[in-house]
Amino acid sequence: MDYKKGNVPHDTISRDMVKLSQDTQNVYETVMIIAKRANQLSQEMKLELEAKLEEFNTHTDDLQEVFENQEQTEVSRYYERLPKTTLVAAKEYENGELYYNIAGRNKK
Repeated sequence: MDYKKGNVPHDTISRDMVKLSQDTQNVYETVMIIAKRANQLSQEMKLELEAKLEEFNTHTDDLQEVFENQEQTEVSRYYERLPKTTLVAAKEYENGELYYNIAGRNKK
């Protein structure tokens, strides 16, 4: 799922943990699967954001000079408005879009 285009809620919602953990039969394994995917997504987003912000980086050593770039601010605001990675990962898990391997048990 593309976290930029997906139909992911921006607010936290309550989930039925019994239904959510049907595949693994263990709530804690389900939470770890979602957490690991959320970490992957946040690392991808961080690398992407750093690459975009690198374009605006000025290599000056003068600490007195503060330069605010409107485009840089817009890029930062765009990433702040994206849904949280835990919500995206939970939605991917609910939709069956995640592949995980637990102690030799392959699941999709």
